Amino acid sequence: MNKKVGVLLVHGMGTLADDFAHDMVYELRERISGRGLNRDEIAWQGVYWAPLMSAREHQIWVDLAANNDLNWAKLRKFFLNAFGTMSSYHASGNRPDSLYHRIHGVVHQGLQQLRAKLGDQDKPLIIVAHSVGSVFMSNYIWDRQKGYDQERYGNTPFERMETMTGLVTLGSNIPLFCVDKENLSCIEFPPPTLTEPLRKKAKWLNLYDSDDVLGWPLKPLSPSYSATVSEDIEVSVGNILTSWNPANHSAYWSDETVIKPMVYLLSTILEATHAPPTVTPEAQSVPIGQ
Repeated sequence: MNKKVGVLLVHGMGTLADDFAHDMVYELRERISGRGLNRDEIAWQGVYWAPLMSAREHQIWVDLAANNDLNWAKLRKFFLNAFGTMSSYHASGNRPDSLYHRIHGVVHQGLQQLRAKLGDQDKPLIIVAHSVGSVFMSNYIWDRQKGYDQERYGNTPFERMETMTGLVTLGSNIPLFCVDKENLSCIEFPPPTLTEPLRKKAKWLNLYDSDDVLGWPLKPLSPSYSATVSEDIEVSVGNILTSWNPANHSAYWSDETVIKPMVYLLSTILEATHAPPTVTPEAQSVPIGQ
């Protein structure tokens, strides 16, 4: 089957299995098929970075809890995982062996695997990133658009983010890392290299639950975010036990209110791949990163 669109899925906080996106992918495939489209024209690839941190986090928990009666154990483990990852990621600097580059290396590996599923062609790319995964991807995209480390992270248009047609952020923590910055700039979206049918359909959807203290709207962050993020969409995720409290942060992957706008976005982009390409003047410019 000739794949026409690639979807990269990046998890966020919490201890997850490598099939973290299984339910979402299954539901999206079913509904795309229900719209009369060929679901097999979409390739899927997960980015599972958790093992980079899990062993160390587990050891810290064992060391701290072994001889101490700590209340709220599950919540404590969640915050150890969440803020341990975020602090280590941002504190590690630009050393080649830093957590920053190790996580970005896993992202790049996922992109390579996804491009292979697309026949090693530079097809439209859709990124779905949850929680701190949206922070990782924002930094990753920024670095590629600025042309950093091309030898390390690839030099095809797909790897340079020049075919990025859709971006979905779920419960994004990006604002938590912006309090020390003024006149905040965000990534360029959509990239100027997209053909016109795809450019017209390209969207950045940011989905957040107002009960999720770790998920935020993005458009109010700065004029740059306001102009670039297509929509901040308030959703209600979780079940009767979690939908009204912060425990819903992990519930985005399979929630109906999240699935519906994603089905529409993926469907419109897939439909646009069947339209005759029209190259815009911007698309003829020098590619980002060169």
